[in-house]
Amino acid sequence: MSPHPGSPRTGLKRLAARFASLALAAASAVALLASPAAAFTDAEKKELGTIIREYLVQNPEVLQEAISVLESRQMVAEASQRSKAVAELRPLLVSSPRGIVIGNPKGDVTLVEFFDYNCGYCKKALSDLQELIKQDPNLRVVLKEFPVLGQGSVEAAQVAVAVRLAAPDKYMAFHQALLGSRGQVDRAKALQVAKDVGIDPAAIQKQATSPELNATLDESMKIAEALALNGTPSYVVGDQVVIGAVGFDKLKAAVGEARKQQAGK
Repeated sequence: MSPHPGSPRTGLKRLAARFASLALAAASAVALLASPAAAFTDAEKKELGTIIREYLVQNPEVLQEAISVLESRQMVAEASQRSKAVAELRPLLVSSPRGIVIGNPKGDVTLVEFFDYNCGYCKKALSDLQELIKQDPNLRVVLKEFPVLGQGSVEAAQVAVAVRLAAPDKYMAFHQALLGSRGQVDRAKALQVAKDVGIDPAAIQKQATSPELNATLDESMKIAEALALNGTPSYVVGDQVVIGAVGFDKLKAAVGEARKQQAGK
């Protein structure tokens, strides 16, 4: 038998529907029932919980709406936190001697790329970055090793740091050759590529015990953690964090936006 339109049960149904339609859904129900300030008896709480459950079962799209709202809020909060971290870590991002600078060293906009030599997306994104540098003579690029895909990636990154220390003028030739290579990358592969581009193996071996190898990677990891980077490639362009191999057009747009914001300061 359906309740009378003016009954307390109908009022509770309306209250439940309102909570759900506002995308509070299950979380609202739990919070409401658990709150000591809720002016309901135990019997009313039980009934309200049943009504809310029935409403959500009959209207599952409300849960999708709630999840969408939650994800949106999380994205806004994450973006805000990243912007704050970028501002705080800017000296390490753009000026640390542990980064490799390519493009125009005196460019008006800096793009920082975090990459892994075993990342297939990083390999594909290499041409995007090269084209961006070619088309934008005022772009400054900083490369940071971010080995997150296993021990082989860590070993390759350590060799890359040794190359930077031993033969900085040949780093880009090494970087492009290793990132453009096929198959899994590790220390042996990185050393062979270094030799192939004309770097003396003895010079690299001399740097093998340098504390700078791990210090460089630790610095990158510290920045990546603060920025909540969860994959490669990842970029910082101006104040913006860009995750993933987004393609040439989006990178170009991000650089343009950074240049526009910088001009307005």
